Amino acid sequence: MAEQHEARVGTWPGTTGIAAPWLRPLPDLAGPLAARLRAWAAAEVAPGRLMPWLPVAFGLGIVVYFTAEREPVWWVAAAVAGVAMMAAYRLRAHAGFPIALGCAAIATGFATAALKSRLIDHTILPTAAYSVSVSGFVEAREERERSDRIVVRVATIEGARLAERPERIRLTVRKGAAPAVGAFIALKARLNPPASPFRPGGYDLARDLYFQGIGATGLALGKIDAVPPPVAPGLRLRFATAVEAIRDGIDSRIRAAVKGDAGSIASALITGKRDALSAPVFDAMFISGVGHVLSISGYHMALVAGVVFFIVRAVLALFPALALRHAIKKWAALAALAAATFYLVLSGAEVATQRSYIMTAVVLIGVMADRPTLTMRTIAVAALAVMLLVPEAVVHPSFQMSFAATLALIATYERGIPWVEVAPDTPLAARLALWGVRELMLAVIVSLAAGLATTPYAAYHFHRLAPYGVIANVLAMPIISAVSMPAGLLALVAMPFGFDAPLWRLMGIGIDWMVAVAMWVAQLPGAVGHIPAFGVGALLLGTAGLIVICLLRSPLRFAGAGLAVLGCAVALMAPRPDVMISAGGDVVAARGADGRLSAVKFGSDTLSVREWLAADGDARLPTDRTVAAGFACDPDGCVALLADGAAVAVSRTAAALADDCTRAALIVTLRAAPGDCAAMVLDRKALHSNGAMALTRRNGNFETVSARPEGLDRPWARRREVARNAITPGVPALGTATPSAVSRDATPLQPDIDAEE
Repeated sequence: MAEQHEARVGTWPGTTGIAAPWLRPLPDLAGPLAARLRAWAAAEVAPGRLMPWLPVAFGLGIVVYFTAEREPVWWVAAAVAGVAMMAAYRLRAHAGFPIALGCAAIATGFATAALKSRLIDHTILPTAAYSVSVSGFVEAREERERSDRIVVRVATIEGARLAERPERIRLTVRKGAAPAVGAFIALKARLNPPASPFRPGGYDLARDLYFQGIGATGLALGKIDAVPPPVAPGLRLRFATAVEAIRDGIDSRIRAAVKGDAGSIASALITGKRDALSAPVFDAMFISGVGHVLSISGYHMALVAGVVFFIVRAVLALFPALALRHAIKKWAALAALAAATFYLVLSGAEVATQRSYIMTAVVLIGVMADRPTLTMRTIAVAALAVMLLVPEAVVHPSFQMSFAATLALIATYERGIPWVEVAPDTPLAARLALWGVRELMLAVIVSLAAGLATTPYAAYHFHRLAPYGVIANVLAMPIISAVSMPAGLLALVAMPFGFDAPLWRLMGIGIDWMVAVAMWVAQLPGAVGHIPAFGVGALLLGTAGLIVICLLRSPLRFAGAGLAVLGCAVALMAPRPDVMISAGGDVVAARGADGRLSAVKFGSDTLSVREWLAADGDARLPTDRTVAAGFACDPDGCVALLADGAAVAVSRTAAALADDCTRAALIVTLRAAPGDCAAMVLDRKALHSNGAMALTRRNGNFETVSARPEGLDRPWARRREVARNAITPGVPALGTATPSAVSRDATPLQPDIDAEE
């Protein structure tokens, strides 16, 4: 028996001809079940079966990096990774090799993220600055429904309150006023630091912008002047300018032929420009489950490569001299790879597009090398490549949903999709009917697999589900695949000759059908599945369940279903906070006896309220009158009652503050709190240091969680000390479970973060 499991391994680098002792049977256990478990375990660690787990371990290391409270020392992380890799190499002939290799992959992922953060380290604006004079090159431009947005590489920047000078900034400009990419501009702007999360555990815009090299956001004030550049643009900017000119030219041709939202979606499919889509259609597409069409990923890349491969091979097959003497299939694969590369550059090369391009390239290279490549190894190579280049993508929903869907589809393909077989003498009508049944079955299976795989991530990041996603995809995607995308590709070929307009209109007809399906599905009862926010622990359990189900082949994979169910249970049991406070203190929400949040705001910040309601599983909009119904307000402030009768007060005057100190359990104020105030008092200085806060009332005290804890010190969230002299003597500091008071001077609120952010 031992000899049966003694194997020679040639799949791991440096292990050719070395015995794999980890394949020896587990210690003998009594009973047939134990023998079966030993056989299953031996099958799962057989040669080649562990390779897809490498990117899992690598990604886990990146996740660990982002959970650190302080920025790791990059060279220490790199040294640990080097030692771990050496240890794995030395243990390649021992039983501990898989574990050592997994630890090395985790350490390498951690070191990769730390090194990337070190390499791109740049200045981030610490405080708001007004009327700043800026000049620089426009590096990127986005068209939006109500405004445009540009990214400027700063050449000069001057301002009275400008403590730090960011290298790149992102500005919101008036609709239609965005300069072309590559232009050198001068303007006045109001700048803010990148926005911190609107709630603890929420989306961190500051982190994303840090890895994009952007150190400030803001609004353009007044006219934007195009001026002669002091220096010539670099090669990278000239290339980006050329690509953007091509994208703009294609975009204008599409919109000239296809108007409205259909033109915006057509442009998104071809050029990746999807920001001008109207809000109702955008929401309907994601509610119905066809929103994935807007992100150029494996579906689009496979269509582009597949259509080019088919056409080139069909044309070459018309010449017998070529078809009989040369491998035209390899020539077609090379042409498809070139087309996919052009599509990658044209579409903006987002993370999902990079992943799909790498996978498509691996498949096409396999065709040229006469080797099958549509396996778990393909997605493993793609995942490793993306994480090496952009490790920060691991915590982004685009990466998570893209790889989850692809992993599920490949696992479904490897398990075998049921087909409807037909006898040779079957009549043509019956053959067509059975073909339709087979295609319908395939569409349903694919939609179910991808939908179930991406559900945990849609629920975690967007707090909603798409219960009718299968219906929408089955009705819409065949038309997009058979009509819209082929027409769009043919239009690109015909565009230099001026015959593209009819093809764009044909593409628009298919898109109109998809939009109609999305709008209809979005209006069905229960189409919007709202779900309250839950912690990262539940998401990790769901991810572990998905990975186990897809990567394991033996019945051990059903353990993944248990992990997924456990993740759902943990998500459903996630507590909901009783009080929410924005980072500036100008928006406060409290949960009343009816279990719903009520919010009051003293500025124009509606994004915080929208995020809180969505995270609470509440379908109401910030403009709904019932949102503020729980607060009773007068010129001195507002008061709301929690479920246990405790009062939450927002005090705006000295008289209201003195009265609230004797009656409220929690006070949010702009004024200095009296030393004898019995309530827990939060001031602007404390909120500025801790960011948005969530408070839960338990046993008469408040448990506090903040988006920017006092000890947090990362490049995108620098540590901010709470002034010790601002805490009232004899009163516990902020964050304790007992009432505390924090004082401050009466100062105006910070300006709101740009609403477009």
